[in-house]
Amino acid sequence: MIKRALISVFNKTGVLELAGYLQKRDVEIISTGGTYKYLKENGIKVTEVSEVTGFDEILDGRVKTLHPIIHAGILAVRDNKDHMETLNKKGIKPIDMVVVNLYPFFDKVQENLTFKEKVEFIDIGGPTMIRAAAKNFQDVVVLTDVNDYTPVMNEIEQHGEVQYATKRKLAGKVFNLMAAYDAAISNFMLEDKYPEYLALSYKKSMNLRYGENPHQSAAYYVSTTEEGAMKDFQQLNGKELSYNNIKDMDIAWKVVWEFEETVCCALKHNSPCGAAAADTVFEAYTKTYSCDPVSIFGGIVAFNKTVDEKTAEEMVKIFLEIVIAPDFTEEALKVLKTKKNLRVIKCSVKPKSSMELAKVHGGILMQSSDDKLIEAMNVVTDKSPSAAQLKDLLFGMKIVKYTKSNAIVVVKDGMAKGIGAGQVNRIWAATQALDRAGDGVVMASDAFFPFGDVVEEAAKYGIKAIIQPGGSIRDNESIEKCNENNISMVFTGIRHFKH
Repeated sequence: MIKRALISVFNKTGVLELAGYLQKRDVEIISTGGTYKYLKENGIKVTEVSEVTGFDEILDGRVKTLHPIIHAGILAVRDNKDHMETLNKKGIKPIDMVVVNLYPFFDKVQENLTFKEKVEFIDIGGPTMIRAAAKNFQDVVVLTDVNDYTPVMNEIEQHGEVQYATKRKLAGKVFNLMAAYDAAISNFMLEDKYPEYLALSYKKSMNLRYGENPHQSAAYYVSTTEEGAMKDFQQLNGKELSYNNIKDMDIAWKVVWEFEETVCCALKHNSPCGAAAADTVFEAYTKTYSCDPVSIFGGIVAFNKTVDEKTAEEMVKIFLEIVIAPDFTEEALKVLKTKKNLRVIKCSVKPKSSMELAKVHGGILMQSSDDKLIEAMNVVTDKSPSAAQLKDLLFGMKIVKYTKSNAIVVVKDGMAKGIGAGQVNRIWAATQALDRAGDGVVMASDAFFPFGDVVEEAAKYGIKAIIQPGGSIRDNESIEKCNENNISMVFTGIRHFKH
């Protein structure tokens, strides 16, 4: 039975309805600072915490609920005779419900505030109270989520009290929240890429219909403290996003923002299947489409410039899962919306360096993002690439960087003519890319050539220039093969494996 409740909330959504309900059930309400004032001004009978403790709030409100009378009232186990006798001797009344939500550190840490200002949004009293209430959940109802107010009121109405299973779940939510809250503060304070303990702070954005396959469950979580393209976007049309959609959208978006010029990228199964640079988005799309008209079907298309009506009319001729761009003209959006299931995503956040995580059984791998394209451009052959070839070589390296390894991309005139991805043997990736390209001019590789066979294959297809990291003990074999076939080759010194 709830006889006494402590309410102290930063987010006051729904708190009047809850307090009003408790008041009707003759629950004594105690409160603090701004919440006390808010409740009192709205007709709720409420007692200020300082009246209960006999101790005024001090240190600009930093110390108000940190008092034995409050915490004893929360932590006393009701069926423990010694606990209850102690409360009686000390004149302390039990607290049966704690309604607290925290200072918004998640939001404030992302704002343009000074370090000192951000520190002030680290809550101390709130976490202490809700942790105490959660530990004593069998006797204390603890509410930290405004979405739980109504269900709890309904349960009291139905059963006369909050059920044990519900109280345990609410307590679990406290420790779940505090794990994320403390993780956010820890990362803010440490600024260490690889701390001793890996503490992550993410909040569920949505439940997904399923994972990579229908028999796998899935959900999507976003950072509580960082902005990000795959967090801060608008969905303008189409059905809900899936697990695979989000993964693919992330890579496609990263590809197009490797470039300043207008670029389109088509992506399927987490690897590019087409990409092109052009003067207009329409031309970029049509060139991208022609790279692989088969694989683009059911894929994702990304742009780094505003999509116009002409491009939209061309795209709706085939089945696409997603179109993502910085913006869409009104006319383009009208055309795209004729496909009711086509997910149209507007995103203004450019990708930036971050940490990448991969879960393995029993552990997590963590690394910095692959945000460096080349170390240095070193021509290692007798022949040097022309200016036009050099431009295509760099284009190819930007695409191959996001292609599943082993990866080869063949390019001609700012267009990925052929892509070989995800092969366990580099010569297989090269053969696939060259065969699909037909008339490519340059070739890019994500890693070095272990043998001269890739160059030999490239020569058969008329490739004129190659870019690769170099670093094999058999580099000379590839260099000699290039010289024999009048092919220029550039080493970059940077490998781009993508598993």
